[in-house]
Amino acid sequence: MKIALIANPRSGGRNTEKRIHTVTRSLKSAGLNADLFVTQHHGHAVEIVRDIDLATVDAIVAMGGDGTNYHVLNGLLKYHSHEQLPPIGVIPLGRGNSFARDLPVRSTREGLKAIMRKSTRPVDVCTFTQKGETFYFVNLLGIGFVTVVAKTAARFPRAGDLSYVIGVLHRVIGLKFHRMNLEINGETIAERNCFIEICNSRYTGGAMLMAPDARIDDGWFDAVILGPLTRWNLLKTFPKIFKGTHGENPAVRFVRGKSARIVTTPKKNMLPDGECFGSTETTIGILPAHVRYFC
Repeated sequence: MKIALIANPRSGGRNTEKRIHTVTRSLKSAGLNADLFVTQHHGHAVEIVRDIDLATVDAIVAMGGDGTNYHVLNGLLKYHSHEQLPPIGVIPLGRGNSFARDLPVRSTREGLKAIMRKSTRPVDVCTFTQKGETFYFVNLLGIGFVTVVAKTAARFPRAGDLSYVIGVLHRVIGLKFHRMNLEINGETIAERNCFIEICNSRYTGGAMLMAPDARIDDGWFDAVILGPLTRWNLLKTFPKIFKGTHGENPAVRFVRGKSARIVTTPKKNMLPDGECFGSTETTIGILPAHVRYFC
C-alpha cells in the first residue's frame, strides 16, 4: 500500500520530529510505502494534497491535530473528484484530537494500527459556505463563546486538553451574547445566543463530550445551542460537559438537522474543526458517508 503522509511539525510539542520518524519507520517495517510531506506553513496541507496525483496513492494520512485533518480533507474535496478519493488515516498529535476519538483513534499507536489493519468506515462530511465558496468539516463548527475560548486555548499549546479549560475560565469573565437567527429543519430560531456548535462527531476540545448522541455516519449533524446564562451558571455547567450531561441545564438545547442557515448580529467568527476561519452568515449541509477513514 502506497501512503501519502502529511505531517504537521507544529503539532505535538518538542518531540514531534521524533514521532514523525517513528511513524515512518513503523510504516516501512509493516511493508507500507510512505511518502512524507511536512507542512511548512498554516494551510500548507491543502496545497500538498491538491498537488498529489491520487492515482498513485492508496491512502492519505493526516499526522497532526484536528486542524491538520481539516486541511487534508479540504485539499481532497475541493480539488479532487469524489470517485478518486482514497481512505484517510489520522495519527493524532494535536491538543484536542477531538474527531479521532470517534474512530476511535486516541494515540499514535492506535492510528498506526488502524492503517495497518486496512479497515475503514464511512464518515459523513459537513459543508459550510463562506462568501459563496464551500468548505468541509468532519468534527464540528462553532460560533460564539466557543470560538473565543479556542483562541485563548491556542496560546497554551503545551497544556493539551487543559488549554481549553484555561480558555473557558479566562473568557467567562468577559462573557457576552449575540443575536442569532438559525433556520434548521424548516424551523426558525431567533434569539440571544451564547454559542452554537454544529457537531458531526461527539467531542470538542479533546475530552469535552459536546454532542453525546452525535454519530459520524448517521447522515445528520447535531446542533448544540446555548442560550444566555449567568457566569456562575456557566461555570457550574461546564464540568458536566466532560460526561455529556450539560443538557440538564435548560439553557442547552440539541437539534438534529441536515441543513441550516446561521446569521448573527454582530457577525461572529467561525471555528470549523478547531480552525478560526471566516464569519457568519453561513449555510450548513451534510454529505452522508462521503469519505472513508481508517478505524
